[in-house]
Amino acid sequence: MQKKFEEYAKLLVEVGVNIQKGQNLVINCPVDCAWFARLCAKAAYDAGCREVIMAWGDDMLSREKYLRAADDVFDSVPEWRVRFLTDYAKEGAATLHIAASDPELLKGVEQDRMVRSARASGAALKEYRQMQMSNAFPWCIGAMPAPSWAKKVFPGLSEEEAMEKLWNAILSAVRVEGKGDAVQGWRAHLDTLQIRIDKLNELRLESLHYTNSLGTDLTIRLPEDHIWGGGDGVSKAGVHFIANMPTEEIFTAPLKNGIDGVVYASMPLSLKGELVDKFHFVIREGKIVEVHAEVGEEKLKAEITLDEGASYFGEVALVPYDSPIRNQELLFYETLFDENAACHLAFGEAYSECIKGGEEMSKEELKAHGLNDSITHVDFMVGTADLCITGKTRDGKDVPIFVDGNFAL
Repeated sequence: MQKKFEEYAKLLVEVGVNIQKGQNLVINCPVDCAWFARLCAKAAYDAGCREVIMAWGDDMLSREKYLRAADDVFDSVPEWRVRFLTDYAKEGAATLHIAASDPELLKGVEQDRMVRSARASGAALKEYRQMQMSNAFPWCIGAMPAPSWAKKVFPGLSEEEAMEKLWNAILSAVRVEGKGDAVQGWRAHLDTLQIRIDKLNELRLESLHYTNSLGTDLTIRLPEDHIWGGGDGVSKAGVHFIANMPTEEIFTAPLKNGIDGVVYASMPLSLKGELVDKFHFVIREGKIVEVHAEVGEEKLKAEITLDEGASYFGEVALVPYDSPIRNQELLFYETLFDENAACHLAFGEAYSECIKGGEEMSKEELKAHGLNDSITHVDFMVGTADLCITGKTRDGKDVPIFVDGNFAL
């Protein structure tokens, strides 16, 4: 396992953020995962990194803060926090996020505190988020197990057994087998994704129509100059990086006012430390007008009212049901993995790279091209074994994109 851990760290650094010689690397990591952060730091220095800057977090202290801190704490963000993020981003430092949290960490926390904190953070970090969404700097999110998360995924096992199984599931999802060939394997995977991306871009689709047995019946119009992407992105310095590892998706942005119908989630969603399950949206002219959930409905309603754009959509992502992650037949309770097991949508902010020339556009120009703007971006899964997606081209032809959950292209 030690060889696999080292190979995984090398993969996140050399392919995930693709660290360059002389470049700084910021690592965001829970204190409980310090040993793995050290492996990542070593891999970064081996690759010529100028300096590794650690930003430690602690989930239990975060929970204590939400439960017990003074009420006015949640209405602002310290200036040092804003400067830390934006200053390193402006200089082009790469950022690696190591995710390892309990999916229900914030269960029972006062909803108002989380909403106010999210709004304050969205306002204070608007410049940073815009840089991140426009690929101004390379960034990557990877994951490692936490005991509470492992027990959620494997509730019938001891903590030790659950941790071992979740580690194996994560390493399998990111193609780390301990043979030292994960970097080469990922480059081949990216080439495969690019073939489908090129096919979708050649179609110049006007809209997509989703149907399945859950009750989804949704039409999504796309901006005229939309671009499909996936796999790796390219920073403004020309460095290729992978924002999410694993990734199986091909994605674009919908037309903000161009979505109509009903869509049912196919998997639970871990939203700010609490689970939302068995939910669906009714959408008219792009806006979510009804929210229904058997579990976590109020949490979901709060998220789509964070700002005006939170009730509109920012991402359309295609993932075959027959994917390496879905085939593990696990519910990870972690969007990083579950979104790569099924087609998904995201309400909130759109990626500027999904419009031709979008990374050089202002917010106003992106809005003029039909993209949504928000302080949030939440992915939820809609893919099923019987999902069918029919595309309509701009010259009126119907093209099967998905049949029975998988690509028909």
